[in-house]
Amino acid sequence: MSDVATRAEYQSPLSSRYATAAMLENFSDRRRALLWRDLWIALARAEASQQLPVSEAQITALEATREEIDFGRVSELEAKLRHDVMAHVHHYGEVAGADAAKIIHLGATSCYVTDNAELVMIRDGLELLMDRLYAVLRQLGEFASQWASLPTQAYTHYQPAQLTTVGKRACLWAQDLAMDLESLEALRARLPFRGVKGTTGTQASFLALCHGDDEKVRALDASVCAAMGFSQSIPVSGQTYTRKIDSWVLAALADICGSAAKFASDMRLLAHEREVDEPFEAKQIGSSAMAYKRNPMRSERICSLARFVHSLATSPRETHANQWLERTLDDSANRRLVLTEGFLATDAILNLMVDVTSGMVVHEAIIAKNMRDELPFMATENVMMAAAAAGGDRQQLHEKIRQHSLAAAGRMKQEGAANDLMDRMRADAQLGPHVDDSVLDPAKYTGRAATQVSDFLRGVLTPLLERHAERAGRFAPRVRV
Repeated sequence: MSDVATRAEYQSPLSSRYATAAMLENFSDRRRALLWRDLWIALARAEASQQLPVSEAQITALEATREEIDFGRVSELEAKLRHDVMAHVHHYGEVAGADAAKIIHLGATSCYVTDNAELVMIRDGLELLMDRLYAVLRQLGEFASQWASLPTQAYTHYQPAQLTTVGKRACLWAQDLAMDLESLEALRARLPFRGVKGTTGTQASFLALCHGDDEKVRALDASVCAAMGFSQSIPVSGQTYTRKIDSWVLAALADICGSAAKFASDMRLLAHEREVDEPFEAKQIGSSAMAYKRNPMRSERICSLARFVHSLATSPRETHANQWLERTLDDSANRRLVLTEGFLATDAILNLMVDVTSGMVVHEAIIAKNMRDELPFMATENVMMAAAAAGGDRQQLHEKIRQHSLAAAGRMKQEGAANDLMDRMRADAQLGPHVDDSVLDPAKYTGRAATQVSDFLRGVLTPLLERHAERAGRFAPRVRV
């Protein structure tokens, strides 16, 4: 029996069932603790470079013991000290040795490690999400290209409307997600580090360590930023980086989830029409009772998780709005939940999206059948225009077609009969000469849909994917159904 199956305590479904291993590792307790240690090492190196009392031997000791973390011992220390960061400081000092312990956290406040580590995890989480978005967009682009010209019934108000193509509809999904990738790209580029800011953001402790030398304090900040892979730190802060950044992040995640839910909702509607299905495995069971069922369960899960992320997106704004003066601790518990769960749920959604878009099944015969029921209504405008061009009164023709259309629709609804509008128009003296089978060619009613597909792929999607070409092959979905 697995460890998960025998556990007596609650475990989040995001970790046990939905999110990917890479995203779980990114937000794991061990990664957080290692980042804290990386930050203490980076700070010690920066301080040594500015001739502060930090030796190479002390730094070497910190580096040599970086991965020696006993979380049981950390828990013991935290129970006694009632402070998570100080528990790690003391434990690191124990494993690194008394001499190295002297310079751990020198001049820093807790937010030096907590905030900066979280910004690293956010940055790397965004990178993972961009890998997944890239994979989805590449597959949607291939799907759109394959089905660029296949006419299909379009809907407004979920009522039959003028035709589109299967590929054009896929471009609507891809366009939203392309915008999301561009948003993450911009957010990743503008994401600042907190850096070396001190207790209330004034850098007073570092200025004291540097004997009043402003340039040395600036150099400390720049050095730590560079060591952790950031090009800049936030210009000013209180004790924490402004929580507005968290609001940016969750808004971006919620936008991705909105795009995903739009796609998944459409897939559910198309599954109902039996036109397009998500992948369905050979041994997959749709219902424990109804053996014939083939439910769009991946798309349903996408919608379900997206609703959860949307509910999280309001929290960072409230947290930001309620940060008193230089900081208050009522952000902490909320952020532990919102940031991590938001990333894990969005990751789970994109994992599902990559899986679904890798094997969507198009049922051409059903698509054609569904169009046949509605095409006569769409053909009426062409018939009317031809009859008017032959000398008929446009308004009289419109009224004739309206009456024939209502009669045909009424018979379809009340009797379940086939659409006989074409026969009705053929029997009409004014309309009949302008009715032939060519008016039922679906390609006549898709406008520039196929051309729009090629324009979108060439002008928007391909350049975006080329800009992110290094992401190719980085992600393969693994869905637990």
